[in-house]
Amino acid sequence: MASAERNTYLDQVVAQSAQLEQDLRVKKAPMVQAPAPAGGGGDTSNRARRSAAEAATTPPTAVDVRVTGFGPWKTVLVPPNAFVVHTRRGRDKPLHLGLGTSFRYRSATDSYLVVPGTMQTILLNAFCICRELQGVLVQAYVQWIVQDIATAYRKLDFGDASDPMRLVNLQLKEQAEAAIKDKVATMSVHEVLSDKQPIIEELTARLRGVAEGAGDSDTGLGLRIVTVQIKEAVVTSARLWENLQKPFRSEQGQLARLAELGAQEIITGRELASQRLDQLQRLENDRELVDLKARNAAAAFDRDAAERLRRGEREQADARALASQASETTRHELELEQQRHAQETEMRRLRLELEQTLQRLTLDHELAVARDRAEQLHAAALLELERDRVSQDIANGRSPEAVQAELIARLPEIVAKLPKPDELRTVNLSGADGGSLSGIVAELAAAVTAIRSAVASRE
Repeated sequence: MASAERNTYLDQVVAQSAQLEQDLRVKKAPMVQAPAPAGGGGDTSNRARRSAAEAATTPPTAVDVRVTGFGPWKTVLVPPNAFVVHTRRGRDKPLHLGLGTSFRYRSATDSYLVVPGTMQTILLNAFCICRELQGVLVQAYVQWIVQDIATAYRKLDFGDASDPMRLVNLQLKEQAEAAIKDKVATMSVHEVLSDKQPIIEELTARLRGVAEGAGDSDTGLGLRIVTVQIKEAVVTSARLWENLQKPFRSEQGQLARLAELGAQEIITGRELASQRLDQLQRLENDRELVDLKARNAAAAFDRDAAERLRRGEREQADARALASQASETTRHELELEQQRHAQETEMRRLRLELEQTLQRLTLDHELAVARDRAEQLHAAALLELERDRVSQDIANGRSPEAVQAELIARLPEIVAKLPKPDELRTVNLSGADGGSLSGIVAELAAAVTAIRSAVASRE
């Protein structure tokens, strides 16, 4: 039951505060001493051992202060964001007092204090009781700095070398928490949660009165409050926190529901109006569509009637044109027929004239050919007679020796033309007078007679 009533928001606030406080802590690396030089003389080794012993006895500081040199010749180097107070035995006032002042240091007679000059932040988690006796966690932070180190080092304890501001932060933290609790005790839960300015004003006034002395530097601590802010104010009781949220949640739920109903009503009205407008638009569209169809039908009817009329007129014109064209064609055909008959008559006349001319030419040619042939025959006959006459004259004029020589010359030709004999008959011409021409002719005549008889018997 306790875990069910746990305030998770309060747990988150506390966890964040713890993490922030841990992050604000200054983390310093440990100081590493340099080793003593090897191979040095006896005096140098002694000085190095004394320096190492003094460094070992010197506690680590929150401010990065470096001490150089050895023995009475040491020098303290202070960073520029830290206050330093340097005192020496036998003197009632500090030798050096200021921000970032480095100085010579004698370990036997001197002492110094180093205080951070940076702004410090104090986180506050004040568990308070309000006027209704309810637990409230107020989370705040205070930021302050050292304004007058001459006053601060005499009134505040900065002796912790590792964290000089720890005691001062604790003191201011306690005073701030006390101031917050006193102020919250006079306020209601609603006032604490809704308006945190009174708490800030009360806490600022109290802290400034303590740290700054309310305008009198002699009574202050030498500090200056930079800012005071309230981060969170959370009711520790989970049930009360839930009950405080219920009215607002209910009111917001009511407003959300009313807004939903109003939106739904507006949407419904707009939907009905849209549906009515849609129906009216649909009816208007249907009416316009019917009118458009009627106009289209009338236009189509007019167009069809005009087309039919145009087609009728065109058909009549085409018929008249066809009739005129047919009569023209008939007339043209008659003319063509007459021209054709006239051409055929002319062709027949020309053909007859051509045939007559051809026959006449043929007869003339045949007559000319016959005349030429008769003339050629007559000339040939004359030539033959002349040749016979000449031959006869030549033959009559040849001597018997020429005739015999010609006969002898033509014997091979005569023999070649003779047929091959099937039998051999010998004619003896020795009885004739072989030495005379008449004897030779007689022998040849006898041989020719024998050859003819052989040929006749073969046939």
